[in-house]
Amino acid sequence: MQYKILLLIASHFWKDTFKSKAIYPIMVITYLLLFFAAQSGWQNNRTQNEMRAKYQQKARESWEANPDKHPHRMAHFGTFAFRLQHPLSMLDFGIESFTGTAVFLEAHKQNTVNFSEASFSTGLLRFGELSMAMILQTILPLLIFFLGFATVVTERENGTLKITFTQGASWKEILLGKSLGLMAVVQLFFIPVLLVTLFFLLLSNATLNADILIRFIAVFTAYFIFFAILCFITIGISATSRKSKNALVKLLGIWLIFVVLMPKTSQALGSYFHPSPSKIKFKSEIEDELVRKGDSHNPDDPYFMSLKDSILNEYDVESVTDLPFNYGGFVMSIGEKNSSEIYNNHFSQLLDIYRSQNLVSRFGALINPYIAIKNISMALAGTNFVSYTDFQTQAESYRYNLAQKMNELQMEYISPNKTHGSEGKTHVIGQEHWEEFPDFEYSFLSIGSVLKSEALSILSLLGWIFLTVGFIINLTKTAKVL
Repeated sequence: MQYKILLLIASHFWKDTFKSKAIYPIMVITYLLLFFAAQSGWQNNRTQNEMRAKYQQKARESWEANPDKHPHRMAHFGTFAFRLQHPLSMLDFGIESFTGTAVFLEAHKQNTVNFSEASFSTGLLRFGELSMAMILQTILPLLIFFLGFATVVTERENGTLKITFTQGASWKEILLGKSLGLMAVVQLFFIPVLLVTLFFLLLSNATLNADILIRFIAVFTAYFIFFAILCFITIGISATSRKSKNALVKLLGIWLIFVVLMPKTSQALGSYFHPSPSKIKFKSEIEDELVRKGDSHNPDDPYFMSLKDSILNEYDVESVTDLPFNYGGFVMSIGEKNSSEIYNNHFSQLLDIYRSQNLVSRFGALINPYIAIKNISMALAGTNFVSYTDFQTQAESYRYNLAQKMNELQMEYISPNKTHGSEGKTHVIGQEHWEEFPDFEYSFLSIGSVLKSEALSILSLLGWIFLTVGFIINLTKTAKVL
């Protein structure tokens, strides 16, 4: 293969692209959309994080401002946990607008995450938001198909392809050269996204640590591979078509199947084969199991009556008032442990159902590079389902530790004679104990965990690039000039 000819064909494709005046308004419109999407994404990210950090601080101030109080009252007073957005969420909103941002944390109860953007918006939000990821995943593939569908088939139709062969070019040089030329034109749309994203990252208050930089490099490497796949598909379809209109129809069909039909179908199939329970059913099943297990607030409950007898025997005393700790706090700690275990078991089963639903879509990535890049993009931007459930797990862990800390304080500082209830002003502890418990701090998933969760999508994208390169190489042996 002569690389000089390959580069000559690529540069010829570049020049031919800009001979058409249609490319210029397309570039202007695309740049305007990209800048608007980037600016609005950055503004939303900054506004949301500032607001959530503000209210997280207010929740902390409210917690610490409580006067001397019974620890169990403080456990029920509770606090809030707010989920911050990852700096790269400005690139890909993912499911961010449809998941909650804050959860109220209190003893004996696991509340749902609330205050999603969708709950405060019109139904138009379901049609999608204008983000840089949406432009890269939906609009740019159409532009690639539009720019490259006629590149080989038109030359076959007007006879210039035969002339190119007589001048010493081979199929390998033609197909790879045109693929390279198409990829070079795509960079005019892709590189501005990379630069504007980096600009807004630097403009934000976020520290560009190693995790953010690795995510940044990884997500744009994935997009680069995705566009290379589309370029090879475009040139391959153009080379195998007999007429230009046939090539365009095929590529539009591919776009429709990849971008619209397959993602929606895989989601529908996942929900059909792995139906999830309703919110009411989920909560009622937990409540039913809690009732069967035992009510820590009912002194006559059989389970806790048995527990009481065993504790009295262990310490060899006649009454709970003779114990070296407050028995009411001990009962609350056991009740909290039981309710948390029951909730976590049910929540784990629910997550397994959701994972099974998503698995259908993930396997769809093996035959659809669009699903693969969508999964990778959301994961690296911290806006996918795994990131959301990780926040729930962190919030629940914080809630449980908070409740148990209050129970420990009750056992240690409240008189054993105070066997139940939290009324009155005599059985209280100092407010300095509220400051001792740390505030909730949300930690993003590590880059290793993110890449591991999307291993199938990454393998799919790499498999597709090898498949399309093989498709082009095979065409160099079978394609016909006429």
